[in-house]
Amino acid sequence: CEDCGKSLIGECKLHGPLIRAKDRVIPSRARLTLPHYLTLRVLELRAGNQQILGVFAKKVIQKRTQFGPYVGQLSTKLTCYDESRLVLQVLKDGGKYFLDTPNEDCGNWMMFVRLARNQEEQTLVAYQHCGEVYFTTVKPIEPHTELKVWYAADYAKFMEASAVFIKEESDVSPLPPVAKEPVDSWICSSCGSTFATFALLESHQCIHKDQV
Repeated sequence: CEDCGKSLIGECKLHGPLIRAKDRVIPSRARLTLPHYLTLRVLELRAGNQQILGVFAKKVIQKRTQFGPYVGQLSTKLTCYDESRLVLQVLKDGGKYFLDTPNEDCGNWMMFVRLARNQEEQTLVAYQHCGEVYFTTVKPIEPHTELKVWYAADYAKFMEASAVFIKEESDVSPLPPVAKEPVDSWICSSCGSTFATFALLESHQCIHKDQV
């Protein structure tokens, strides 16, 4: 206590406690990278005040809008797994690495984007380009709509080695990145391959265009 000139354990009984001034809370790196026309919403609060977040549009986002690249730490294994997020890997120098985001200061806002459980709620497609992962919109996104992502066709094949789960309303069941022939499948007119979504078919057809 500077008034008493004494070093005390705890507060001074004569002059009372110190007035504590707290530092200003600084948003994490991931939150600071969020584009101005997107917002984060708390969807669920779990034990220990763990927030389950979703990314929502604040205005109309046009189809074929590209986001990225995804920021994460290259790792041979995941240190933090969340069943509501996509597992992402990239090919670097001949090796296959996870894009790991153990905390919000190791990634950008794309780490908050949740995976799509079905074709109707999918708004983004994830793919690898030049050793980086990008998300691109597959349809116009209306305001107050959550951005949700699934793999592009070629990237789905690349990710087959990873255990990726899609959470359904009733339970949690594992699904392979490339779906087996669905009832309503999209068929490539060039080679006859079938795809679960039109977005996957579009990505696949780019291969044929490149070959031509």
